[in-house]
Amino acid sequence: ADLFERTAEELARHGLSCECLGGGRLSHRPEERRIHVYGYSVGFGRADHAVTTEKLKAEYPDYEITWADEGY
Repeated sequence: ADLFERTAEELARHGLSCECLGGGRLSHRPEERRIHVYGYSVGFGRADHAVTTEKLKAEYPDYEITWADEGY
């Protein structure tokens, strides 16, 4: 929530707005080139991890990127 609030405030200074579509967690293992997306936000609910995973794959094509709805 703190990150979202800071981002929303910064965007508002530029005349823009944003909406949080949910949250989750990342497990990043750079030495293994792996990222796992999982969990949810108590305040914002669960994000669509499939969308998050696709965005990460575009940015990190040499990583194994997985997701699951389980976990907190």
